[in-house]
Amino acid sequence: MASQLYRPDCSGLLRICLLLGALWKIRAEQISYSVPEELEKGSFVGNIAKDLGLEPRELAERGVRIVSRGRTQLFALNRQSGSLVTAGRIDREELCDRSPKCVVSLEILLEDKVKIFGVEVEIIDVNDNAPNFGTEQREIKVAESENPGTRFPLPEAFDPDVGENSLQGYQLSSNVYFSLDVQRGADGIKYPELVLERALDREEEAVHHLVLTAFDGGDVVHSGTTRIHVTLVDTNDNAPLFTQPEYHVSVRENLPVGSRLLAIKATDPDEGANGEVKYSFRKVRDKISQLFQLNTVTGDITILGDLDYEDSGFYDIDVEAHDGPGLRARSKVLVTVLDVNDNAPEVMVTSLTSSIQETSSPGTVIALFNVHDSDSGENGLVTCSIPNNLPFTLEKTYGNYYQLLTHRTLDREEVSEYNITVTATDHGTPPLSTDTHISLQVADINDNPPTFPHASYSTYIPENNPRGASILSLNAQDPDSIENARVTYSLAEDTLQGEPLSSYISINSDTGVLYALRSFDYEQVRDLQLVVTASDSGDPPLSSNVSLSLFVLDQNDNAPEILYPTLPTDDSTGVELAPRSAEPGYLVTKVVAVDRDSGQNAWLSYRLLKASEPGLFSVGLHTGEVRTARSLLDRDALRQSLVVAVQDHGQPPLSATVTLTVAVADSIPDVLADLGSFKSAANPDDSGLTLYLVVAVAAVSCVFLAFVIVLLALRLRRWHMSRLLQASGGQLVGVPASNFVGMDGVQAFLQTYSHEVSLTADSGKSHLIFPQPNYADTLISQESCEKNEPLLTSIDFHECKGEAQSIQQAPPNTDWRFSQAQRPGTSGSQNGDETGTWPNNQFDTEMLQAMILASASEAADGSSTLGGGAGTMGLSARYGPQFTLQHVPDYRQNVYIPGSNATLTNAAGKRDGKAPAGGNGNKKKSGKKEKK
Repeated sequence: MASQLYRPDCSGLLRICLLLGALWKIRAEQISYSVPEELEKGSFVGNIAKDLGLEPRELAERGVRIVSRGRTQLFALNRQSGSLVTAGRIDREELCDRSPKCVVSLEILLEDKVKIFGVEVEIIDVNDNAPNFGTEQREIKVAESENPGTRFPLPEAFDPDVGENSLQGYQLSSNVYFSLDVQRGADGIKYPELVLERALDREEEAVHHLVLTAFDGGDVVHSGTTRIHVTLVDTNDNAPLFTQPEYHVSVRENLPVGSRLLAIKATDPDEGANGEVKYSFRKVRDKISQLFQLNTVTGDITILGDLDYEDSGFYDIDVEAHDGPGLRARSKVLVTVLDVNDNAPEVMVTSLTSSIQETSSPGTVIALFNVHDSDSGENGLVTCSIPNNLPFTLEKTYGNYYQLLTHRTLDREEVSEYNITVTATDHGTPPLSTDTHISLQVADINDNPPTFPHASYSTYIPENNPRGASILSLNAQDPDSIENARVTYSLAEDTLQGEPLSSYISINSDTGVLYALRSFDYEQVRDLQLVVTASDSGDPPLSSNVSLSLFVLDQNDNAPEILYPTLPTDDSTGVELAPRSAEPGYLVTKVVAVDRDSGQNAWLSYRLLKASEPGLFSVGLHTGEVRTARSLLDRDALRQSLVVAVQDHGQPPLSATVTLTVAVADSIPDVLADLGSFKSAANPDDSGLTLYLVVAVAAVSCVFLAFVIVLLALRLRRWHMSRLLQASGGQLVGVPASNFVGMDGVQAFLQTYSHEVSLTADSGKSHLIFPQPNYADTLISQESCEKNEPLLTSIDFHECKGEAQSIQQAPPNTDWRFSQAQRPGTSGSQNGDETGTWPNNQFDTEMLQAMILASASEAADGSSTLGGGAGTMGLSARYGPQFTLQHVPDYRQNVYIPGSNATLTNAAGKRDGKAPAGGNGNKKKSGKKEKK
């Protein structure tokens, strides 16, 4: 039992050890120094580097600094020596007033560890102030009837120093009537009193002059003096008396200036001047005189300045009351200032990071700040908060210090900048708050590659494009910033037809615009597959690819190519055979052509451009098959030349032609002899055709000049004949009757000469038909001789000539009328009636009259200029051998006989069942030429 009673309590010892360890840890972070006041600036206070466990050079490296709350900084860090020094002269009395102990607290911040150390510096008082009475002299009135031993209060001296340096005692100059007695009050303050030692006699000495000295107890003693004038008056045996030895009052700090605080009261039973009481402050200090005012008559104390609990929460005011003779009484007024919530919290940011990388881990410290509220109690309690929607949190550290930390990983692409509002709110009523704004930039890192809006692109470019033509503009977006968002474009290396792709296409690395470096040919390259890479400029760079399909659009830049028939290489002429017994629709040959273009540009159509015998052959529009359009006749030439055109459907369309030679024979031996003499018209050494062409052009020019001369003569003749007709009343005069053929009382004469030159385009011979007089009726039309095809041989020509000579002259037809559609030229185009009357066109009428008269006159002379061949009206000599009646109106159909209303018609044509030569369109055109 005894061992159990004396066994030590292990658990209790463990608790004591833990408590001592915690206290030691707290003490370890609290550093204390002491320094006397009034030292010079830069004076040593303590070795802060040593106490922090650092070397002096580490103070700057680790960001050690003093944190200030905005007040005057009393101390500074000497980073070279690592010591704490004074930042200026320190006055203890100004800093702590009369407090027994003056301690200044400050905080030391280690920025690298974001750690705070508290430092307390005790300011030691030195004897730098002498006692001061506040007045140079004091007058005391003493009744002469005062008894010895009477005490009179003397002015007190004030020494702001404390301890041994404060006021220690008083001394009075020597005097036989008075002595000095020093009393000590309950608060420890010494009060000097003047003691009457012997009875006074005003008549012996009315005024006594004394000197009161006060001294302190420092190493060097300081003293202060005041003069005391003791004036003897009549007897005043009662001193004033306060109603209370001490007055207590509590007041709110926001009490307005001028408000009445309280009233002190003292009474004096004496009468007259001896009983009149006056009030005044004792030991008046500047702070008291600035805040309070005492009415000397009423004793009312009012507020003179603004009270501030944070400056001082308690005031001790000494007051006194004295009567007329000078008897005095003392009292105290104790003023307690009540705190109100009139100070908003103060937030002081001591460490701040303005930028943070978006990949920073949660818990990264952004800012360290201190909050302080000068109010007390609940009014001084402060709570800090930030908006809940921000990825940050607040954490309280040492004292009133808070850390602003990241709560999660940031993303600059979502939010690039945060404006954080830290709200510090106290617990007063009503609560006051302060907002502090912290701006935080989220630094970008290259965590996003460039992206294209589409997964792939396709575009088109027409072939034959100009070099340097813009094809397409690609744009990739990078949500990063600055260099991380600067995108450059490039093409992936590849080859096309053995050449690098970069020789076909280039891309602007800055804008992403693709350009064609060469002109594309659809027939060679129809599409290109490209890979475009977009890279940013970050470190490391990120990139993305996109596929681009470039399609070349076909243009109609290739003419059709004739595959068959091909041009022989042995200087011979390819010949296709067609038997004379071929029926209509017989397939002679087929033209085969291709077009290297595509689509509509390669759709081919065939047509017969030129034929030596029109209407004999036809060409399939889409097949190119050459077939007979009718049965072959004996009069058809042995050799037929066809020009077939092949045309595509592009815009604009392109075409090619091929010349086919078709030999008409039942068997090959029949045509071999004639084919052997054929020569290619394209032979440059054969100049015979050129010579004939030149001679023909010269002959046509001469004929045209002669025609102009004859036309002028005809106009003169017409003018002359019109004069004769007017004179004779419409009768023909001077024309021999033997030169006319009788026709119902009307005589007419037409003699025609045929001058035709026929040249072939693919033979080495030119065929000339010499003038041959041909007397025929006006209405006879030799259609077989009107046209001479280029491939007409000499035998065919003579056969046609013989047929013309065998035609007999037919009697004239009495039916002179014809329909409006049969009227050629300008006459057929008039809106006349269907009776066949002569049109009202005066110019055509005059022209016909002149030509008929000239023909009749010249026929008598045997040199008619209107003669030509049948169906030519003699105009072949003017317009050349190819100009037949399909170009010129047949004026034989509208022969007008002066003095008669009859009109000649083509009776022979009607008998033969053939329409007059030429259509209305051609006749109209020839009629216009005739007017010219």
